[in-house]
Amino acid sequence: MAKKDNAATQEQEIIDDNMKETSEEVLTEDLPGEETSEEETEPVDETVELKQQVGELKEKYIRLVAEFDNYKKRSIREKLEWMKTAAQDTLSALLPVLDDFDRAKKFAAGEDGEGVGLSEGAELVYQKLYTTLKQKGLEPMETNGEVFDPEFHDAITEIPAPSKDMKGKVIDTIEKGYRLNDKIIRHAKVVVGK
Repeated sequence: MAKKDNAATQEQEIIDDNMKETSEEVLTEDLPGEETSEEETEPVDETVELKQQVGELKEKYIRLVAEFDNYKKRSIREKLEWMKTAAQDTLSALLPVLDDFDRAKKFAAGEDGEGVGLSEGAELVYQKLYTTLKQKGLEPMETNGEVFDPEFHDAITEIPAPSKDMKGKVIDTIEKGYRLNDKIIRHAKVVVGK
């Protein structure tokens, strides 16, 4: 019987050892439906990465839309500016005609302001031309008595100023300056007091 008890004890020990190994394997094995921590982090990392990519793409899209909107506004503004100054060459070509009319009026009036004067017909033609050009946006620049500004005036010469307050100011205008819709198309040629 001792042999039987000894054999039974050995069998029991073998069974206990097998049970321990089996239970350790069961504890270390993943249960079905559960994922390991590595597998769990992969989908989370991938989701975060995809969200970042979507955010970056949205930001790029918004910038692209804003850039295109700015381009459209700039194009419209440039087109309007171009339309305003489209006739600049034509009007610039007509400026010598206005100058000739101004000189003719000055010559006809004489030095003292009296004289025969410009014929009525020529005066009407001058007024019509001047009015038409003014309607197109042409404006003469007033320069006499103004402070000399190289952005608006071309100094032909300097002469001694007749008074102290005329130093650095325009004393006489040789050729009028003109603006077309607030853009200078011809600088005034002036005499400046020193």
